[in-house]
Amino acid sequence: MELIFATHNQHKTIEAIEILGETFQLKNLKDIGCLTEIPETADTLMGNALQKARYVHEHYHCNCFADDTGLEVEALDGRPGVYSARFAGEHCSYQDNVDKLLREMEGKTNRNACFKTVVALIIDDKEYLFEGRVDGYIVEQQRGTAGFGYDPVFLPKGFDKTFAEMGDEDKNAISHRGRAMRKLVDFLKKY
Repeated sequence: MELIFATHNQHKTIEAIEILGETFQLKNLKDIGCLTEIPETADTLMGNALQKARYVHEHYHCNCFADDTGLEVEALDGRPGVYSARFAGEHCSYQDNVDKLLREMEGKTNRNACFKTVVALIIDDKEYLFEGRVDGYIVEQQRGTAGFGYDPVFLPKGFDKTFAEMGDEDKNAISHRGRAMRKLVDFLKKY
C-alpha cells in the first residue's frame, strides 16, 4: 500500500520508514512534488496533524497521514507544546530550541516532561487519529548525538539514556512517534 507522509522533514521520514517496515511504500511531500510549506496554525497537535493531512488529501487526492509532535514540560506550564518546532523563533534550528529550553529550565527542580505525537490518517476519504505519548524528564545538559530535536535533553522514564544516546531501534520501540505509528500500522493491517 502506498501512503504519503505529509512532511518535508527527512528525519521524520526515515524514522517512519523504520517503524512502518516494508508493508507500506512510504513517500513524503518531496517525493510527490509538493514544495509548499503546509500551514500549522491550529492550537493543538491534533488540529495541526489534521490540517496537514487534509491539505495533502485535498490537493493530491491520495491516502496520506500527517503528524504533529510536542514536548510538554511541567515546570513551563506545558510549553513548548504545539510550538515545539519553533520554540526559539520562526526559522530556528533544533539547537536553538534546545538552548532556549535549557535556559528556561535553569534552577527548576521539577523536570517532568512528556512527548506527544498525534497522527492523522486520511484513507478512502475517512479520517482517523492515533496518539502516542512517552513520559520522562529534561536533563540538565545535552547527552548523545543521535536523533534530532529535543532528543539530547529528553530522558524517558525508566531509562538511563536520553533519546539521543539510544540507537534508532531502541528509541523507536518506546518513543511517542513510535507508539502512534504502531497504532497506525495495527489499524492499517486490519483495514
